[in-house]
Amino acid sequence: MENTYTMTKDSTSYQTIESITLDDYAQRAEQFWLGTRDHDVSQNYQAFLSAMPDKKGLDILDFGCGPGRDLYYFSKQGHKPVGLDGCKPFCERARVYSGCEVLEQSFFALDLESERFDGIFANASLFHVPSEELPRVLKEFNQALRPGGVLFTSSPRGSSEGWNGSRYGCFMEFEQYQEYLTQAGFSVLSHYYRPKDKPREEQPWLAVVSKKTAYKSGSGSRHI
Repeated sequence: MENTYTMTKDSTSYQTIESITLDDYAQRAEQFWLGTRDHDVSQNYQAFLSAMPDKKGLDILDFGCGPGRDLYYFSKQGHKPVGLDGCKPFCERARVYSGCEVLEQSFFALDLESERFDGIFANASLFHVPSEELPRVLKEFNQALRPGGVLFTSSPRGSSEGWNGSRYGCFMEFEQYQEYLTQAGFSVLSHYYRPKDKPREEQPWLAVVSKKTAYKSGSGSRHI
């Protein structure tokens, strides 16, 4: 990734990171929609849904839902997805396209109801959270999931953090990311690299399926 640097609290604020990144998405909202609406992410859908109970009506949070492609899919499968994004144009399009509830929230100021969701689908979104903030966000995911809930994430792999043009990204390899998940009360069920059926050097995306194994209860933690 070009033009990167390791972020510290002194170099820039989280608010600035989010503002610049979201502004870039907002300015390219139509281009982004046209460029991603027909992407084949069936492998990710299958990995996520197969880790959850085989039934309709699952409560799913699509974290970083963008214009609503995945919301629409989950809804058509008979589930009850809710979208979340910080980009206003994305939220507006996602509501219209999917017909689903969409929360316009900052990744740095999430307001999620405790144990509301059976699963969280964070496809190409969580990597915009700086590494210093990632533990907090993952713990909020944990608290928003019901016991045994499933978290799916797909992010670019690597070992760099910083700006790529006007978007901030934090890229990790599996071993490092697994440590973050474990510390936040998740157990990894599986992981794979995308696009499928390519040599590893041509698979820039890391997908991880994990399960909530611990959650806050009063002053302590319970394991399930």
